[in-house]
Amino acid sequence: MENKFRRIKRTEIHKGKRVHLFHDRLVTPTGKEVEWELIMHPGASAVIPIDDEGKIVMVRQYRNASDDYVLEIPAGVFDAPDEDPLVCAKRELEEEIGYTSEDVTFLYKFYSSIGICDEIIHIFVAKNLIVSKQNLDDDEFVTIERYTLDELVDMVLDGRLTDNKTISAIMTYKVSLERA
Repeated sequence: MENKFRRIKRTEIHKGKRVHLFHDRLVTPTGKEVEWELIMHPGASAVIPIDDEGKIVMVRQYRNASDDYVLEIPAGVFDAPDEDPLVCAKRELEEEIGYTSEDVTFLYKFYSSIGICDEIIHIFVAKNLIVSKQNLDDDEFVTIERYTLDELVDMVLDGRLTDNKTISAIMTYKVSLERA
């Protein structure tokens, strides 16, 4: 018995500006044919910006999926599938909150929704922020808010933070500090 899945057919259903949707036909390790859908995504970076007071600089922006404004860490999609995640993180830091930094370190990466999507989000921490200029995309309307790490952890625990990348980034950052 083969212990891997084997793709036997892939059909593109939709090619969008940011994502592509595919219908896949696979053979399971037991030989059964199954059908799955897959969203292919170029990847993204997100950054936890720490200001001089130790507060985390957040953005509140409209998200179509929730039809509401959501509090998040700054993030953005790769300009190309092979873009360096650090380059993307630094670009989004400046575009969304108007800061640059040469003190940006990698924290971790994860699949955003592995059951249906191949998007990997790379999380960074930025310190020693330097004031620059906010340069939002035409479809971005954000307000900037600042919170302590403990305030954000409380917001995760009481359900006020709903964005998965922000929740996992805040909690992972908190644990990393406790273990340091």
